[in-house]
Amino acid sequence: MAFEFPMRGETKTLNPATRAGLAGAFVTLSDGVTHYELAGPEDGPVVVLVHGFSVPYFIWNPTFGVLAEAGYRVLRYDLFGRGYSDRPHVRYDTELFVRQLDELLDALEIEKCRAVCGLSMGGVIVSNFATRHPERLEKLVLIDPAGFKLSYSGTFRLLFIPGLGELIFGLAGDQVLENAMSSDFHNPEHVAAFISQYRPQMRYKGFKRAILSTIRMGVAEKGLDVYRQLGKMDAPPVLLIWGEQDNTVPFKFSKVLVSLVPRTQFHPIPNSGHIPYYEQPGVVEPILLEYLKND
Repeated sequence: MAFEFPMRGETKTLNPATRAGLAGAFVTLSDGVTHYELAGPEDGPVVVLVHGFSVPYFIWNPTFGVLAEAGYRVLRYDLFGRGYSDRPHVRYDTELFVRQLDELLDALEIEKCRAVCGLSMGGVIVSNFATRHPERLEKLVLIDPAGFKLSYSGTFRLLFIPGLGELIFGLAGDQVLENAMSSDFHNPEHVAAFISQYRPQMRYKGFKRAILSTIRMGVAEKGLDVYRQLGKMDAPPVLLIWGEQDNTVPFKFSKVLVSLVPRTQFHPIPNSGHIPYYEQPGVVEPILLEYLKND
């Protein structure tokens, strides 16, 4: 077994015993165990929710329940390395995450989805999935999608350096990630509750290793090419929702995406940061439900 750099606070191991009693369900795919949850009528149109860079599937809490109540069969899951999914010793690149989604649908015997929705880095993942498996979805939803070259602080740039990145994450990774999460919200009143739900996953070994690998693979920045591919396709139709006060993936990039995918139905959301459906559910939910309903 390869040496694993010790990470402060990672004291637990994911296995059947530690997963016992956790909410949701688990399925074994080719790269490891995936944690997921399904809700809504079994015969309802399927909507898949893919989270972003590091916050696991609880980030979809508001939308998950609303869609299920509206009659959709809703699937959310933890990307590998996050939440209660495995942290395999692999490259955390786009290929891994697209394969995970494709295999998860196969395992759950879901042939085609009404829509696949991606938040932030999840937007890059679902866009790649749509270009490679267009037969598996009717509609695509992008919410504050990543995929653009961002400006990083000096500390964050050091994470790209092998050894030094592990040292920084090993000593102060929890604080680095929690600070980054705080900037996701326009309204700071959501931050404390989010962090309290975020922390449990950090206790399981391999979490920070997976996050570092994702950073170094550039998954959250490599979106321009796949957005260009989307723009050349006749389908699926694309709904784009973006918080006007997003400090994580700045709102200015919405113009770039709309120019690359002209068929996009674009809805800017005022008074909202990086997670608009969380801060402005009364605005976002009707937009999403109307889009899913229409042919």
